[in-house]
Amino acid sequence: MVEEKVEKKNKEEKILEVKEKVEEAKKEMVKKKNKEDRIGVLNIYTTFNNTIMNLTDMSGKSLAKFSGGQSTKQDRLKANPTIAMFIAQRVAEEAKDNGITGFYVKIRASTGQNNPGPGAHAAIKSLTRAGFKILSIMDSTKIPRGGPKKKGGRRGRRV
Repeated sequence: MVEEKVEKKNKEEKILEVKEKVEEAKKEMVKKKNKEDRIGVLNIYTTFNNTIMNLTDMSGKSLAKFSGGQSTKQDRLKANPTIAMFIAQRVAEEAKDNGITGFYVKIRASTGQNNPGPGAHAAIKSLTRAGFKILSIMDSTKIPRGGPKKKGGRRGRRV
């Protein structure tokens, strides 16, 4: 009988220990949930001559702006994917300083172009390697829809 009572006490103590551990785990989970992810909007303007990246918060306040000309002196290299990766690294540093963990990415090419410049893909890839979440990628390239009358008259422009 004494042994049975000892066994019951041991079981009750073990149950209490497990309950305490569960409560501690719940508290840790609550702490992790309180630490919210901060999201930013990354506007990437890529042409075949340059790459410009503008980081804003969700309200539209600009946090950082970098371009290809700030990373290289040669004009021919400003649209290079390698330079776009350097720009993305600088944006990543600025984002970490501001506590941003994820991005909505808006890519824009020159008006009327079918696809963005060579730097867009490299920049996004570099940001994912830096540990940021890419929530969505949107193409916001402007498309001409008719526009003003072309120069030249009824019979076309004669040279």
